[in-house]
Amino acid sequence: MRQIDVRHRGREKVIACFEVDGILVDPGPQSCEETLLEGLGEVRPKALLLTHIHFDHAGAAGALVRRWPDLEVYVHERGAPHMANPERLVASAARLYGGEEGLRETWGEVVPVPEENLKVLSGGETVLGVEVAYTPGQASHHVSYFRDGVAFVGDMAGVRVPPYALTLAPTPPPDIDVEAWERSLDAIAAWEPSTLALTHFGTADDPPAQLAAVREALHWQADVAAQQDQAGFEAALHERVAQAAPDEVAAIEQAAPLDHLFLGLDRWHSKRG
Repeated sequence: MRQIDVRHRGREKVIACFEVDGILVDPGPQSCEETLLEGLGEVRPKALLLTHIHFDHAGAAGALVRRWPDLEVYVHERGAPHMANPERLVASAARLYGGEEGLRETWGEVVPVPEENLKVLSGGETVLGVEVAYTPGQASHHVSYFRDGVAFVGDMAGVRVPPYALTLAPTPPPDIDVEAWERSLDAIAAWEPSTLALTHFGTADDPPAQLAAVREALHWQADVAAQQDQAGFEAALHERVAQAAPDEVAAIEQAAPLDHLFLGLDRWHSKRG
């Protein structure tokens, strides 16, 4: 397994793509396409495995298929239609970034993936020698992958920037479901992985400790979101990050924008009544 830092907006330790025998897990955003290609060197990818379709994980998929028209893209059945026709996804995400111009500035071009390149997953299958589990909670279409002791978990095990252990649960709208997230963490733990591969950022070599950390963060953040308005929530989280990971505040808050974390949890609380 090889980790490629795609250096989102020029910053290290925000977004990682993982390459295993030519298979790319979460290629990152299109805005980082050239950095990804530089990291790949002479490797021509055989396939993309997407944990979910958020732009920081999957935004480069269409552009990579444009470059290599036979490239297969594996994605959960709930996310696949939005990869082929991303208009609704773009419109929804643009609200978080001040419109489509802000979205493009942050994540780059959104290129549709032709339907013939999409390989639709439901969870429970094995593809390309990789086990697939349906792991909703952070997104309703999130899957995780397992091969050779490594669990590629996208956002499910949290945002954590080495060398610090501080973990945040990335909780953007619209799909946050705390109970489903708990069940998905149980499913990941059942693999008994030796390593977790986190898009944000890098590898965690003590999976039980990392899964416990994201559980704690998820419930703490949910409690703060229930007790505080958005400003109070952001202040509380920023203080926690600044105290526990003082040298990586910018990277952590770029990977997990605090306003997005509040909005996702506030929506979850509202849906629960």
